Amino acid sequence: MKKIVALLGSPRANGNSSAIAGRFMETAKKYGGETKTYSLNKMKFRGCQACMMCKEKLDRCALKDDLEPVLDEIRDADVLVLASPVYFADITAQMKMFIDRTYSYYVPDFMNNPVPGRLHPGKQLVFIQTQAQPEENFFNDIYPKYEFFFQFLGFKDNHLIRAVGVNDEGDAEKQESIMKHAEDLAAKIIND
Repeated sequence: MKKIVALLGSPRANGNSSAIAGRFMETAKKYGGETKTYSLNKMKFRGCQACMMCKEKLDRCALKDDLEPVLDEIRDADVLVLASPVYFADITAQMKMFIDRTYSYYVPDFMNNPVPGRLHPGKQLVFIQTQAQPEENFFNDIYPKYEFFFQFLGFKDNHLIRAVGVNDEGDAEKQESIMKHAEDLAAKIIND
C-alpha cells in the first residue's frame, strides 16, 4: 500500500488548490492508498532558523513544533502532494516555510555527496499550482524551481497539476479536465 502525504498551502480551507488536492487524495484512497492531509495554515510552526543543528548534531530538524510529526511522516511516505495557490508570483508563505524546513533532509556534505538527501530514494512529488491569472505563461517558472530541489532530495517521476484562471471558491471544480487529471494521476500512481 502506498502512503501519500498532502500539504495544503492555502489559507483558504476550501480554496482551489485544496479542492484539487482533495480530489487527488479521495481517488488515491479509493484505490487503496493510505492518505494523510495537513493544512499548513492551521498549524503552529516556524520557518528554518538556520541553526545548522540538522547538519552538526542531528539527522532531522531541531525545531519542536507542529511540523515535526509532518516531517517524520514524509520520511515514510511514497508520495508527497504539495498544493498551493500563487501569491505574489510564488507559492504561499505557509508552503515556503515548510519547504525551507526540508533543508533538514539534506546530509551535512550534500553539496559534494552523490547521495545528498536523507530520504529513501524513489519518492514521488505531486505539485498542485493554482492561479487567478488566466495566462499560462505567467508563473510557469514556479514548479521547475521547486521540483529541482525535491529531485536533489531523491524525488523522481514527479508531476504537476496546474489550474489557471481560478480565483473564486469552486472555480477549479468547474474545470472538469483539471479534476479528471487529478483523479487519473492518483489512480496511475496507486496502481503502478
